[in-house]
Amino acid sequence: MYTFKLAIAFILSSLTLTVYADETRDPYKHFFIQSLGDYTEELQMARDDGKKGIFLFFEMDECPFCHYMKNNVLNRKSVQESFLKDFSPYAIDIEGDVMITTFEGEEMKMKDYAFKVHRVRATPVMAFFDLEGNRIFRFTGKTRGVDEFRQMQEFVAGGHYKDMSFNNYKRKNR
Repeated sequence: MYTFKLAIAFILSSLTLTVYADETRDPYKHFFIQSLGDYTEELQMARDDGKKGIFLFFEMDECPFCHYMKNNVLNRKSVQESFLKDFSPYAIDIEGDVMITTFEGEEMKMKDYAFKVHRVRATPVMAFFDLEGNRIFRFTGKTRGVDEFRQMQEFVAGGHYKDMSFNNYKRKNR
């Protein structure tokens, strides 16, 4: 009987840890940084904060894959805390008329920045930029889940994009 009670206590404590580890929070409050609209300033703030780069999440309202990322990956507290140590993440509405200043200092609408500069046609597009505003990695579509998103973070933050493709990195680190 003692062994049974101990087993039940272990299972319950494991479930409690799993629920805690999988805590979810609104990605617009806890993941994406509210942009000032001037990405030259965002770059400077990322440098000042010791980040490794900028992350842009190109999205649109009707996109089911964007919703998947926000509701299953970017909403995870553990993902948010880990990611924000390395990158400054911003959401870009590919249909948006809001004026922004690009990394190069050019003023344009969000939708023009997405379409004309980054050739975003399908969403989501997740793009990483170094601290000079150069795009260093781009991923189109949703990830397979939290694990693949974390691999992407490690791939870019660790500089592995310089030596190999993301697919090779994932294969090497299975």
